[in-house]
Amino acid sequence: MPTLYVVATPIGHRDDITLRALQILRQVDTVAAEDTRHTRALLDHHGISARLVSYREHNEERASAELIARLQAGESFALVSDAGTPLISDPGYRLVREARLAGIDVVPVPGANAAITALSVAGLATDRFCFEGFLAARGPARRKQLMLVRDETRTLVFYEAPHRIVDLMADMVSVFGEAREVVIGRELTKKFEQLWSGSAAAAVAALAGEEIPVRGEFVVLVAGALPADSTADETEQFRVLSLLLPELPPKKAAELTASITGGNKKDLYAQAVAIKQSKG
Repeated sequence: MPTLYVVATPIGHRDDITLRALQILRQVDTVAAEDTRHTRALLDHHGISARLVSYREHNEERASAELIARLQAGESFALVSDAGTPLISDPGYRLVREARLAGIDVVPVPGANAAITALSVAGLATDRFCFEGFLAARGPARRKQLMLVRDETRTLVFYEAPHRIVDLMADMVSVFGEAREVVIGRELTKKFEQLWSGSAAAAVAALAGEEIPVRGEFVVLVAGALPADSTADETEQFRVLSLLLPELPPKKAAELTASITGGNKKDLYAQAVAIKQSKG
């Protein structure tokens, strides 16, 4: 039977790959890879001389049709991403969906995943978590997305690139508040791996002072908000602030909300600015 194997590869250290994954990569006819040069280096490291084809976000639709036709003709394929488990913030869902619709067996070969790796060592609650992946590149859209999960009680998991990590953390301070606990995983499983934890405000300072170098791949974990019964006052503050903002400047709206609810004026002002920016 033609089979599409969805194969997890290492997120950094090349030896973090399962024996089954190596077996599958040796036996399939072709490996569909996000970056064939990157995957070739991994295969060479393990002595595997598989044929490679490109499967990237920009050619996903065309490549999916070609691969489905070849699978239906009897070939077997392994789908891999540059790092970790395919389809998790990576291209591939279209191919998997079309293969399943075509009656082709789709077999998972599990392994490394950056989000799960970070959660396992972060020291935050892991019984329930919310994976948000990469947020929008532009500030207003990103802040709007953060506002949507501001009161989420589950641990939040984000991915970010080095050229946006400083802006992301600044937005988190604005939306979540300075004191919200965060854990930043940088270059996980690689030579310069780093795991940092502290408040959102401290994270901004650590990035500015190069305690956390602005290089490599980042996983950012954010502690969930307190349960609803513990945040009733905050909910009321947010409601009052939202009512005042259309009529008043952020500073004045924050001052009045603090007077009415007893909230912290500084935190309310930060929220007011974030709300204004999220609405364009």
